[in-house]
Amino acid sequence: MIATPPTPPRAADALADMLIDARSRSLSLMRDTLEIRELGPRLSIVNPPLWELGHLGFFHDHFALRGLFGLRDYRLVGSERLFDSGSIAHDDRWALPLPSRDETLDYLSRVQAAMLARLPEGEASAAQSYVYQLTTLHEDMHGEAFLYTRQTLGDPAPALGTPPREAPGEAGRGPLPGDVTIPGGRHRLGGDDTLPFRFDNEKPPMAVEVAPFSIARAPVTNAEFAAFVDDGGYARRDYWSEAGWRWREGQGQEAPVYWRRDARGRWEARHFDRWQLLPPHQPVVHVSWHEAEAWCRWAGRRLPSEAEWEVAASRMPSADGRSLAPGKRRFPWGDTPPDAGRANLDGWRLGPLDVAALPEGDSAFGCRQLLGNVWEWTASPFAPFPGFAPELYRDYSAPWFQEGRYVLRGGAWATRSRLIHTAYRNLFTPDRHDVLAGFRTCAP
Repeated sequence: MIATPPTPPRAADALADMLIDARSRSLSLMRDTLEIRELGPRLSIVNPPLWELGHLGFFHDHFALRGLFGLRDYRLVGSERLFDSGSIAHDDRWALPLPSRDETLDYLSRVQAAMLARLPEGEASAAQSYVYQLTTLHEDMHGEAFLYTRQTLGDPAPALGTPPREAPGEAGRGPLPGDVTIPGGRHRLGGDDTLPFRFDNEKPPMAVEVAPFSIARAPVTNAEFAAFVDDGGYARRDYWSEAGWRWREGQGQEAPVYWRRDARGRWEARHFDRWQLLPPHQPVVHVSWHEAEAWCRWAGRRLPSEAEWEVAASRMPSADGRSLAPGKRRFPWGDTPPDAGRANLDGWRLGPLDVAALPEGDSAFGCRQLLGNVWEWTASPFAPFPGFAPELYRDYSAPWFQEGRYVLRGGAWATRSRLIHTAYRNLFTPDRHDVLAGFRTCAP
């Protein structure tokens, strides 16, 4: 059996449920796309749908059936030459001799059946718990990518089944202006061993000193970002960094990527395949790091560091409010797992809510929607914590530390709730505006 990082053992039934649920979501997101087009169109930020689906099966096959259980052969002959993202360049994936749609779906089915059959009764081992969570959470990440790929391609919104019953907290509407002031102090940045699963870039936790700061209660809204656009923000060179201005000129954008004016001059935004009036109090989404930085310069604000973001999300004030109390929360509201009344996660709502929604999910300092709704860009380049060591999936973090990527925190409406917590780190290059990213800001 392969060596795996220390991970708390999980109930085998819970691992099986996660595995089945992730696959059900993947198929819900992909079946109609595969019926329309298995390979097209060819874009630099989109994988061939048939390839991406086969990659999910290969990832489970490679790390669980071969790596964990020592099976000699893959469940599909030659799958390592077809679906290994680490060795197959993006542009080459369009020309591969891929199996048919039915063969690919059969491959996924056989891999999942083999994994379920190898789970024990009762509690799984620590190694099984690690590998099954790794492969399932990897599939969850691709599920989110499937959703924003549908947005990129202008496909219809997917059918994801019956949403959870609406929670009272969803009734919140409108903006949520203002900042909260957070005292400085010592903080352990990253995930600790109380979490059921940690990715390698979350550990070992790093001790940092955070100065007092003020951070917005909510992310920047569409209306707030539209004020920047209407003030000529995309035409003003002084608001943009050198790299940001080159990006803007290359894109030729005068507004966020999915915005346009209607016949009356009002802003509209495309949501999947439909244009709608821009919802003023929803968080701005599909903006790059460059756009977030330019807005901050225009507004006299700044992006938070990832340490500031995590302090705002996970820490509590002392009794007198002058310092940080000991301890750290797994979620902004405490240690109770997310539900529909606290966070907009799991994709069921198929889009963001107004920034005033879900007050039950507030952090101890009064910040709202730090988990869910939209990912939030930070000012921090993606870098390893001291003592970092790559784990079983060696390409998860290590290749990207020198790639000029920035950290995003908090998850989006499409992020699965079992993946996200206050220490989870996402990462993208500053030009990416296809992902479900917005931002909140700090006072300078």
